[in-house]
Amino acid sequence: MTYFRLVAGLLAVSAFAGDAKLDGILHQVEERYNRAKTLQVLFKEEYIPPGRARRTEGGALLLRKPGRMRWDYTQPKGKLFVSDGKFLWLYTPADNRATKMKLQESDDMRAPLAFLLGKLHFSQEFRNLQARGEGSDLRVTAEPKTESLPYSRVEFVVTPESRIKEVRVTGFDQSILDFTFDDEKVNPALDAKLFEFQPPPGAQLDDGAQ
Repeated sequence: MTYFRLVAGLLAVSAFAGDAKLDGILHQVEERYNRAKTLQVLFKEEYIPPGRARRTEGGALLLRKPGRMRWDYTQPKGKLFVSDGKFLWLYTPADNRATKMKLQESDDMRAPLAFLLGKLHFSQEFRNLQARGEGSDLRVTAEPKTESLPYSRVEFVVTPESRIKEVRVTGFDQSILDFTFDDEKVNPALDAKLFEFQPPPGAQLDDGAQ
């Protein structure tokens, strides 16, 4: 459940601050994602808990404002993480179980994939910003302003086109959740029905939204 809450939180809000030059770069990133109405991208997700084997997953991510997202996993096949703008659902085919929580609960966690939902405001949530070049890209690191969140450090890799291609989150327990994004498409046509969750037959429901 801790992993689910961390991933759910990562679908909510993000930000950090910097010097004038960096602020300009980050403003361009904000413009790119906050103006987008829909987004489609391939993702690779690595979860590295301390002292345990890493878990690698991946698939396709679809987003539609306001607050709608669909993570279709091909690894593991059949796993689904979907939001209809009000609730979040995680379905795991291995145990045929669906877990539900309120979207606002993940939003309150203020974790760092804001650009996915168009809520990217770098100056509001983070402190101790640092940046360094990685080839033609820029890696930005930051700490959350509040200590009530489940992570202590965030890293963003930003391309010259103002695209975020990697997000790494370090938890207080030193766990790492690493997302890599590729083949991004801004404003593709996405049917609203893609973001409606229908539990598979016989699925067990854990309703944490009550």
